[in-house]
Amino acid sequence: MTALDTVFYVIGGLGLFLFGMRVLSDGLKRVAGDRLRRLLHMLTKHVVIGVLVGAAFTGIIQASGATTVMVVGFVNAGLMNLKQAIGVIMGANIGTTVTAWIVSGVAHCA
Repeated sequence: MTALDTVFYVIGGLGLFLFGMRVLSDGLKRVAGDRLRRLLHMLTKHVVIGVLVGAAFTGIIQASGATTVMVVGFVNAGLMNLKQAIGVIMGANIGTTVTAWIVSGVAHCA
């Protein structure tokens, strides 16, 4: 593989990623009603609550990357604003760290 091939793969992958985010955003705009918008606003109205929601959601699904992608999709679709998203993403990172600590502690005790 040459350097030029690598550049084309990177550009192609980036293009596919951006296309996927656009499709996700359009789908969320179509599917999400006013009820989901109100729910997201209620759960992320305060930054502290948003951090707790992000940590809890990440702890449940065990994937901070998935949480982050969903939040970016919500922001791109206009369902959340940047302030709300920052709290949830911080919580997702905290949730990943806490989950790793728990797993590490359980493995250490066994």
